[in-house]
Amino acid sequence: MVRGAARQRLPRTGPASRTAGLVEKPSRKRKSSCCRVSCLPQWSTAESRGLATGFRSSLLRSTEDLGTEFALKEIMSSGGAEDDIPQGERKTVTDFCYLLDKSKQLFNGLRDLPQYGQKQWQSYFGRTFDVYTKLWKFQQQHRQVLDNRYGLKRWQIGEIASKIGQLYYHYYLRTSETSYLNEAFSFYSAIRQRSYYSQVNKEDRPELVVKKLRYYARFIVVCLLLNKMDVVKDLVKELSDEIEDYTHRFNTEDQVEWNLVLQEVAAFVEADPVMVLNDDNTIVITSNRLAETGAPLLEQGMIVGQLTLADALIIGNCNNQVKFSELTVDMFRMLQALEREPMNLASQMNKPGMQESTEKPARRENPHKYLLYKPTFSQLYTFLAAAFKELPANSVLLIYLSATGVFPSGRSDSEGPYDFGGVLTNSNRDIINGDAIHKRNQSYKEMHCLHPGDLYPFTRKPLFIIVDSSNSVAYKNFTNLFGQPLVCLLSPTAYPKALQDQSQRGSLFTLFLNNPLMAFLFVSGLSSMRRGLWEKCQDYLRKINRDIAQLLTHSRSIDQAFLQFFGDEFLRLLLTRFVFCSATMRMHKIFRQETRNYPETYPQLPRDETVENPHLQKHILELASILDVRNVFLENTIDDY
Repeated sequence: MVRGAARQRLPRTGPASRTAGLVEKPSRKRKSSCCRVSCLPQWSTAESRGLATGFRSSLLRSTEDLGTEFALKEIMSSGGAEDDIPQGERKTVTDFCYLLDKSKQLFNGLRDLPQYGQKQWQSYFGRTFDVYTKLWKFQQQHRQVLDNRYGLKRWQIGEIASKIGQLYYHYYLRTSETSYLNEAFSFYSAIRQRSYYSQVNKEDRPELVVKKLRYYARFIVVCLLLNKMDVVKDLVKELSDEIEDYTHRFNTEDQVEWNLVLQEVAAFVEADPVMVLNDDNTIVITSNRLAETGAPLLEQGMIVGQLTLADALIIGNCNNQVKFSELTVDMFRMLQALEREPMNLASQMNKPGMQESTEKPARRENPHKYLLYKPTFSQLYTFLAAAFKELPANSVLLIYLSATGVFPSGRSDSEGPYDFGGVLTNSNRDIINGDAIHKRNQSYKEMHCLHPGDLYPFTRKPLFIIVDSSNSVAYKNFTNLFGQPLVCLLSPTAYPKALQDQSQRGSLFTLFLNNPLMAFLFVSGLSSMRRGLWEKCQDYLRKINRDIAQLLTHSRSIDQAFLQFFGDEFLRLLLTRFVFCSATMRMHKIFRQETRNYPETYPQLPRDETVENPHLQKHILELASILDVRNVFLENTIDDY
């Protein structure tokens, strides 16, 4: 899932590559000059949607009769002389080999494209899709000849379908359009339903089995992103059986690492600290993407800015946090907090009145995102500069940092933006004892630290920063040099010892921003809940969010930067959830032991009008009463200050 960050340590022939297992290793054969991006045509959103519909319907139609076609008797002997092969059939095989070679060449070239920037890759992607469209249709139309003369096998058709699924997944990564996840799922699911890889295990070729294992790993990633946890569990069981058979038959050296893949995905699935249960005790799968009724609506007369969240960098560099395919739990949760629920592209295309030929490129519903798992400082800065450069007018850049804290080594004569530490970037060397970073010379500042001062150049445009770290308070020391809207939401730097340590399964602060009700249940000591009560509490939480929105917009002393960001739905929801998180922690008995347990902001929020507002505190106590956990909260919090 990485977009330009460090590689994942998985089996050398395993499911992950530089871009989350998306692109396989390219062949060593040099690509022809015709693959260069500069000479390729532009590809519109309308065209991409048309391809999506065509690919999926074509696949589902053709796979219905695959079993029959593969059972056809050979018309000609495969061992016959080449001269006996009719010219037309020879040309069919030649054309197929050309398309197959060209598709592999273009597909492998995807990994050589720059992973930052939003324009350079589009034309190359269009050409790759075009070739795979031709290849897929060609093998449908000439299946019998290819079966007899080329020896086309089911797993080879599965490989083509798998790469189309990967293209859709990769297109999702490039565009943040969640609908393409549905398209990737359709292809991966059809491969499984039609058992394309069923005969692979009968061949004495371990590299083919690895292709099958990679397919499973990629399918699991897509299902995780679509919250299809039931499918994930089935896939994990099937993958486990495949790995056991693979290691038993071929006595490979990568068994431990493949088993680590299984452990990672199992831990990822179990990361949520609270289960929502149906009456029959089955687990309810909840989605935390933005729904139509998710963000509190703006009331008439609310004076807020018209800025739009256009780009986001989601950075994960926490030690020992659960991850899968270079996507940590915190990254996964923040990614979903910045996306809308996916729609089916085919159903959208079939809507009455929609004409593909005249359709204009649709406005992107989700902010564009870069996902960086343990990036180095230079990688992070490169992506940040690219996002800053391409930020449209009246738009916001969001930076989310989930990372180990870097603390100043000693007292400094000055108190500038580089004197309070920051968060860790990847140094490609081991970290000793969690947050304790080994330094060669304590007199120098940590060179692999992202300091607040490093972000100063990017405050020339509207900037929204979220820092989830043990040294998040370093980012309180900002100076808004350019007068543009700037807000930092900062996590607590420590959590109460009485609270069970969940750091490996994700940060509590990020959980509040992603799923505030689940976080509220967790700090209240609840580990499960019935669906009916969950939905009742969700309704009440929506009411709380509406009231928080009013508190922020009606405040007379709030910094205008908060209101500048309030016009965007995603940022509005993050701000209201932050206030709910802060108010909950300030009222909770075990959080009251020290101020390090509280979230903070830059600029500061007026506490009496927001996080300590009596009306909001009353709401939180009422929510606690619904859950019968009022005893863990203080009743008269304001009097205690």
